[in-house]
Amino acid sequence: MIQSNQILNTVAMIQKENLDVRAVTMGINLLDCRGVDIAETCARVRAKIQRCAGALVTTCDAIGEQYAIPVVNKRISVTPIADVGAGFSRDDFVQLACALDAAATDVGCDLLGGFSANVERGISLADGELIAAIPEALSVTQRVCSSVNVGSTRYGINVDAIAQLGHTIKLLAERSAAQGGFAAAKFVVFTNQPTDMPFMAGAIHGVNQPEVVINVGVSGPGVVARALQRALDKAVTSDPAGFPDPISENISPLGLHDLADVIKRAAFRVTRCGELIGKQVARALGVPFGVVDLSLAPTPNVGDSVGEILKILGVDAIGAPGSTAIVALLNDAVKKGGSFASQSVGGLSGAFIPVCEDRELADAVKDGSLVLEKLEAMTSVCSVGLDMIAVPGSVDAATLAALIVDEMAIGMINSKTTAVRIIPVPGKEAGDFVAFGGLFGESAILPVRNVGQSSRFINFGGRIPAPIHSLRN
Repeated sequence: MIQSNQILNTVAMIQKENLDVRAVTMGINLLDCRGVDIAETCARVRAKIQRCAGALVTTCDAIGEQYAIPVVNKRISVTPIADVGAGFSRDDFVQLACALDAAATDVGCDLLGGFSANVERGISLADGELIAAIPEALSVTQRVCSSVNVGSTRYGINVDAIAQLGHTIKLLAERSAAQGGFAAAKFVVFTNQPTDMPFMAGAIHGVNQPEVVINVGVSGPGVVARALQRALDKAVTSDPAGFPDPISENISPLGLHDLADVIKRAAFRVTRCGELIGKQVARALGVPFGVVDLSLAPTPNVGDSVGEILKILGVDAIGAPGSTAIVALLNDAVKKGGSFASQSVGGLSGAFIPVCEDRELADAVKDGSLVLEKLEAMTSVCSVGLDMIAVPGSVDAATLAALIVDEMAIGMINSKTTAVRIIPVPGKEAGDFVAFGGLFGESAILPVRNVGQSSRFINFGGRIPAPIHSLRN
């Protein structure tokens, strides 16, 4: 039986702590949409998305209103388009992107992911044509997001592909210079890309997924921050001098292990809410429910920041020594609490540190306390990687590629997902400011040290072999 205090706690989480269902994403298999030519394929793609997702937005809104838990984003992920469009040309892939954009507009979804390819072992003809199409495709569409998986723990890292993608990112930024290079914010490079993630820009509907599925992403940094603050306030106020008496008050001084337990309990509650909404949406639409991705994905809103959690847990400046350890503690506690709460936790599930999308992180970049090298260290223990990083537009393609290779190596060696979503802002240099608006946020531009010093490394090309621990079978 649900207790009254549980109801009141949930209401407080929604009203005061920024609890929401960040994204309900419908995954749709498009492999059966291939036609005799690009026109027929585009028509079939658009028709299938309309048929499967036509009621997604209204259903999410109705379920969210019923349970008083807002569903912020309604999204679609599709089969990697390099597979759907194998045999088509670059220009054909641009047409496919436009058809996907039109379909997302038809059904009212805010973003559609899956203009994607997997090149961890090599670049097929279809992969090459899709990659060549990415700069134009993302520049002429509003809702389409793209990703390329360039490596895995099992197969190593495709440096040839990454070298090419460095140029892709530069072209994306240049084509959208009037918007601060925003097109690059819709493109992400992965190692160990999950096939069931509901978060953009890297969501895809993998070939190992059902025909249609509902995945839900719940984000609760505000809930976790308030839970931690309440626990710390309770410990301090148990004694006027600020030193709790463990005998008279029956409260032990809080250590990091105690605070990790607070995070786990908050993550448990958030996951329960997300699974409830996701299952209700899936049931109403008559499709399977997939996973809850419990990722502490922040927004630019005050009180909805992962950076705030770092400060509560004891660093006065984000990026100070101890920041990486705090992110590790946070990431692990979120996974433990979420996995206990749901039968089907998936996707990424942990802590995101997207600079532009987190007000506290963006302020730390502006103040100079958070630098690119420290961010890279923190990505070794968080859920994703170098996410929503604005850098000077003058940074060359080879340096961008080298930044990506470093991040991919972290993912490959540690058997974790890592990603890079980096925006070289045209005409801007380190310390300048860029604003993308909405959930994409804003930030000062991070300096990149040793620009132009990695070209010989990237020009070797080839592949970085998989680590020895990939040989598990």
